[in-house]
Amino acid sequence: MILTDEQLAQFRQDGFLVLPNFAPSKQCDAILDIAKAHLKHRIEPIETEIGYDAKSKEYRSDVSDYSSMPQEEDAPVRRLRQVYGRDIVFKEWMEDTNIRPVLEQILNDKVVITLAHHNSIMTKMPHVSTQTRWHQDRRYWHYSDNNLVSIWLALGDEYTQNGVLEFIPGSHRMKFNPDQFDEKEYFKEDCDSNIPLIKTKASTRLHKGDVVIFHSLLLHRASKNDTDEPKISFVYTVKGAKTKVIEGTRSSAYPEIALGEN
Repeated sequence: MILTDEQLAQFRQDGFLVLPNFAPSKQCDAILDIAKAHLKHRIEPIETEIGYDAKSKEYRSDVSDYSSMPQEEDAPVRRLRQVYGRDIVFKEWMEDTNIRPVLEQILNDKVVITLAHHNSIMTKMPHVSTQTRWHQDRRYWHYSDNNLVSIWLALGDEYTQNGVLEFIPGSHRMKFNPDQFDEKEYFKEDCDSNIPLIKTKASTRLHKGDVVIFHSLLLHRASKNDTDEPKISFVYTVKGAKTKVIEGTRSSAYPEIALGEN
């Protein structure tokens, strides 16, 4: 697949792009089956809902051990981490050759998977999940520039009630003052200068196989899941080959996978 000039311009303008019905249904089902098995057996490393909002900026910036703690034994799972090496079906999706030309267009560079960030099966478990507040992913990442995007795959329907992704269009191009963020670098919802921006939020209902590509500086969030069914999604991050990891940081704690030209 190759993006049209209009699609590429839309991504540059808004900071995100939806590719409807991109992943085949059979591939989504295979991913979901393996994900559910790993969730059922709580195969580490995992992140739980325990203390998610309480984690400090320093923890999110520096800690690279993604395993849960003993006191989290029965806590709802928020995400399966480090999924690239868990199963071939996860690896195949992250190395998918059909989406690679799109990523090369967006990055204007060769594509490199970074295993240090995202590389996850994301969940919103029914009634026990917590909201994800407005934030920029890039705030805790350590690279030479901002040429990173994330690829989100919906494995089922995603909508407002079960925690669909919401974005502030164009926020990846904006300059913000430090006082617009709290001490954990979440975008303040009660800040006078932020309120008009938040009102511009975009929420797109997703279906199985839909893909969303979004910029590392784009402000985004997701509400909790108020339905009776889990919402399970797949997200990973890529960068341009010219974007260099800062050695000695959490971003350099895991390998990178350089992908050849499609």
